Amino acid sequence: MIEVEQLRFTYPGRREETLKGMDFQIGTGEIFGFLGPSGAGKSTTQKILIGLLKQYEGSVRVKGRQLRNVRSDYFEKIGVAFEFPNFYSRFTALENLKFFRSLFSGETEEPERLLEMVNLSKFANMKVGEYSKGMKMRLNFCRALLNKPELLFLDEPTSGLDPVHAKMMKELIQQKQAEGTTILITTHQMHTADEICDRVAFIVDGEIRLIDSPRELRLRNGKKQIRVEYKEGEKRATMEFDLASIGKNHDFISVLQGKQIETIHTLEATLEDIFIEVTGRRLA
Repeated sequence: MIEVEQLRFTYPGRREETLKGMDFQIGTGEIFGFLGPSGAGKSTTQKILIGLLKQYEGSVRVKGRQLRNVRSDYFEKIGVAFEFPNFYSRFTALENLKFFRSLFSGETEEPERLLEMVNLSKFANMKVGEYSKGMKMRLNFCRALLNKPELLFLDEPTSGLDPVHAKMMKELIQQKQAEGTTILITTHQMHTADEICDRVAFIVDGEIRLIDSPRELRLRNGKKQIRVEYKEGEKRATMEFDLASIGKNHDFISVLQGKQIETIHTLEATLEDIFIEVTGRRLA
C-alpha cells in the first residue's frame, strides 16, 4: 500500500531537517504504528502521507502513485482523525457529519449508523460544543470513516477515552482492518500499539531506529525466563526459572506441586523498555 524511500523534509525557514532519510513499507490491510516522543517527526511523516506536505525529498508512493503528484481524488480514498478534532461547535454531531459527508463525491456511510457504532446515538442532536473530549474523539473517528476509506490515519486514537471506550475504539480499529482497511496510528501509548499494531516503527530525531512486530520485539529483547510468585507461610516468595527445558526442571515442578501459586509470568520486555534501550529516550 505504501512505499517510502529516503524521505527527507525540512520546514521553510529552518536549517535542520525534520525527517532525515526514512525508509519503510506498509502492506495492504496492515495496522502500522509510529511511536516516538514529541517532536520526533511522527506528525510530519503523517502529514506527508496524508498529502498535506508535498515539498519533500525522496519517494513516497501510495498504491504506486507519487504523493507529490496526487490530486483531490486522493482525499476520497483516505480517512483522517487528528488528536485534537475540530468541529462546528454550534452544529449538532449529526449536522457536522452530514456536512462533512456532503464534501465527498463517492459512496459514503450513513452518519446515524456511525454514531450508533461509537455509542453516540442518544447525543446525535446535542451541539458538539457541549461534548466532552472523549465524545469528540469518538465523533472524530466517525468523521474519518464517512467516505469508507481504504487508508485510515489515526493520531492518538484512544486519547481522552475512558477504559470502556478505549477498548471499544481498539476493537473498532481491528474490525476495520478485518474489512481490508490499511491503518496508520501515531501514538505515545505503548500499550495501545502493543495490543493492535501488526508492526511498529520507533522514530527519534527524524529517523527510524527500529521496525518490527511488537511480539518479535518483546521476545527478542526479553529474558527467556519465567517468574513464579507463591505463598510461603504469610509471606510472598518469588523464584525465576530458565525457559529452556522448563518441563524437566525439578525445582520448578516442585514449586508448582508444593506451593500456593499466585502468579506466573514470562519476563518479556515491554515496548517502552525496548524503546528506551534502542533510542535512549522516553516517550513524552
